[in-house]
Amino acid sequence: MGETTATTPEGREEPVRGPVAVRGGHVPRQRWRTPRRPRLWFEVLLIGVSYWTYSLIRNAVPEQRAQALHNADWIWRAEHRLGLAVEQSVNHAVNSVSWLVVAMNYYYATLHFVMTIGVLVWLYRSHPGRYAAARLVLFATTVVALAGYYLYPLAPPRLMPGGHFVDTVMIHGTWGSMASGNLKSVSNQYAAMPSMHIGWSLWCGLTIFALARVNWVRVLGLVYPAVTLVVIVATANHFWLDAVGGVLCLAFGFAVSWLWYGRLPYSMPRRVPPPARRGAPLPDRA
Repeated sequence: MGETTATTPEGREEPVRGPVAVRGGHVPRQRWRTPRRPRLWFEVLLIGVSYWTYSLIRNAVPEQRAQALHNADWIWRAEHRLGLAVEQSVNHAVNSVSWLVVAMNYYYATLHFVMTIGVLVWLYRSHPGRYAAARLVLFATTVVALAGYYLYPLAPPRLMPGGHFVDTVMIHGTWGSMASGNLKSVSNQYAAMPSMHIGWSLWCGLTIFALARVNWVRVLGLVYPAVTLVVIVATANHFWLDAVGGVLCLAFGFAVSWLWYGRLPYSMPRRVPPPARRGAPLPDRA
């Protein structure tokens, strides 16, 4: 009888030592979870329902205005003590350049979604073996952010009374924030910590940097979250400490994915390994 082999996530055939059960028998647990080929209809449905649920829960968190303003004052004082309270200076400087601040308003309103969906589509098409693990990072990041919105309500700088920040959307009459103008009635204005603009943009940037083959594209991947940080501060939608919260949420997301798959998404095989041949051990279905 020939030696039984199993396909590793890298696509290599390795011998399996010890008793191996085939169909109808016991399947030994692997050290990793084998990725499965994503299905388009399921992914579209999952992302749509997940974002709807995220928006519903985020906006259902009670708007604790007094506590949110108190927390904003604390953050602002803490940044002053650190000597890093730069938000007001950046906000005023950018606001003095009309075309720049208008561009930033639209950047804030749109690119957050366009880039994230774009990277998901790219992963689905070009890196199906890494897609599920990378998507899990994004989802876990977003889930823990919802806990932050509930436990730590925080007003953005532009809503601080006496903070002398400029609400760039209101001043320039642009559509750039779900919490300004006519849209504020359908969005929780006090869910600034953590910043998912940073959490999602950094996820996009790291994914592009790790997997893109063209060097200038990889560099743009790192530039994207850096520019996003400038935008959220310049438009007075976030403190820079909100960005730190977004980074911590993303770290949690990577930890969840690593615990589930046993490795980081970017070290998984690009393609989904082919199904085991008849007589080879079945993949772990746990």
